[in-house]
Amino acid sequence: MTTAAVHSFHIPVMGLAFTIDSPIKVAHFGISSVISIVEDRLIEMMRSHYYKQQGKAYLPIGTKEPDYRAKRITDYLNLVNKMVQEQFEKLKSSAFEAGAEIVQYFEMLPEESKLKQLYYQLGKTADPALKENLEQQLRSQMQPGSIDVNIMTKVDRDVVNKQGEPIADGSDAVTALRGYANSTLNHSSIIFSAGMNPRLYNYLEQCNEFYQNADGSFNKRIVIKVSDYRSALIQGKYLAKKGIWVSEFRIESGLNCGGHAFASEGFLMGPVLEEFKTKRQELMDALYEIYVPALQRKNMAFPANPPAISISAQGGIGTYEEDKLLRQYYGLQSTGWGTPFLLVPEATTVDEHTMQLLCNAKAKDVVLSKNSPLGVRFYYLKGTSSDIEKQRRIDAGKPGSPCTEKHLAFNTEFTKEPICTASQKYQRLKIAQLQSLNLPAATYKRQEQEVLDKECLCVSLCNAAPISYEHPFLKTQTAVSICPGPNIENFSKTVSLKTMVDHIYGRANVVTNPQRPHLFIAELNLYIQFMKNEMEQDRLNNQMEQRKKYYHNFIQNLQAGIQYYKSIEAKINGSNFAEALEKVKNKLKEVTEGSL
Repeated sequence: MTTAAVHSFHIPVMGLAFTIDSPIKVAHFGISSVISIVEDRLIEMMRSHYYKQQGKAYLPIGTKEPDYRAKRITDYLNLVNKMVQEQFEKLKSSAFEAGAEIVQYFEMLPEESKLKQLYYQLGKTADPALKENLEQQLRSQMQPGSIDVNIMTKVDRDVVNKQGEPIADGSDAVTALRGYANSTLNHSSIIFSAGMNPRLYNYLEQCNEFYQNADGSFNKRIVIKVSDYRSALIQGKYLAKKGIWVSEFRIESGLNCGGHAFASEGFLMGPVLEEFKTKRQELMDALYEIYVPALQRKNMAFPANPPAISISAQGGIGTYEEDKLLRQYYGLQSTGWGTPFLLVPEATTVDEHTMQLLCNAKAKDVVLSKNSPLGVRFYYLKGTSSDIEKQRRIDAGKPGSPCTEKHLAFNTEFTKEPICTASQKYQRLKIAQLQSLNLPAATYKRQEQEVLDKECLCVSLCNAAPISYEHPFLKTQTAVSICPGPNIENFSKTVSLKTMVDHIYGRANVVTNPQRPHLFIAELNLYIQFMKNEMEQDRLNNQMEQRKKYYHNFIQNLQAGIQYYKSIEAKINGSNFAEALEKVKNKLKEVTEGSL
């Protein structure tokens, strides 16, 4: 069976480059992190960088090689796995001396950890025999952090052959999945985000690596990011029918997160967590009821009881008290700390210029933009080199970006072959169309701005790694975008890995905004502001009448969330929570009064 993780938090995937090598930096300390495996050119660059750093021969995997994308991903994950295992074995066998990495490993553990208590016993004993025995016990119970990967299910472009026909099992997400499945990673997880992709989920059935072992363990686990219980039930059942078990549902705030923001109809994190808490056994039983017959149809052994399902959450967590509430009251197995780790150079990969912008970021600098070509709202830090470069192209009368990667090329409005809405080709065609429509000036300006906002994310979310490691990615494109969550305004300085871990476990405090609201209040405010902006947009477009039902449900869900928070406010540390909740309630009333 899989051993429980030694830490109660994980580092979620961030962008494309920011956690591309986080396991190499933190896994030997027992910390789990997540790699994005979308961008294979970046992965090939990282292969080149780390093979050379290790003094080993780097053999390129060229684009003319069959299934090159999956092969690049497999080899990079194998390389990362090998490096982590070597680092971990070296750390594990080192002497317990002041300043040694093995000492740092144990010092970073949470105070309630049994392993940490054993470590404290070691520090108190002077008996050589007992000391040696304790050291052996400690070493035997150490384990590295999990090397996990992420696939954003919406990024699943068809890849075609020379005849223009889609290659069977050759789409972006499916090849990434195959690359992971073929890797040597064990007791690892693949995290699916952005909703259900039937083609991708159907391919899972072909991969033996995701089926349960005879001892009840999984070599490769399935984790699904969800925003509510219903989504977990639907996706879990879909996979259970194929004999695939979901080992973890990872709840992510719809708006209090980084990167793409999948805003729900006002479903707040607290009530969603409560539903998972009360229905966890019901969820397991419902999936098990479908899972067993599916395995029987395949003539496969099935477990006598439902396999475990972990529940984790991420999005806007910023203090020890919040983390403790999520783990103890809601019974979460892990919490995800993303945005704060962007300020930890020992854990993530951020170039110096962008790091300085992050340190100086205020609330006004992080916007919920329409910059993503996917058409999904996207948190965006203003003033980045990519932001500046985009404006220069617009000012020069040449908007849009060169489209080299094509992972987000889905639009067929003007062309037979899908193109990206951030590309120069699309923006030229779309603006020409808008100019031909003789729209009112204000309407034209608004629609033109939505076109110009779109930005190439395939490259700009990769460039932090090539810049940091002085390794070319695309010579003519070096601009960087970054997508922190709103929580970045509460952290304004770089810190060490140990300091950030100490902050998570309540041994230090690195929050630099004394007015920081509780994560539940912050999310509420974000949802109210989001709804207000949506209403303003709909009024401009004369769509309020058509969207009445949407806003009615949205407001009801927010009001229900506020009532829920009032019912648990005694469990939330912080004397100003009740007062802040009342202010939010009044703010909601102001926004909605007379709106519908």
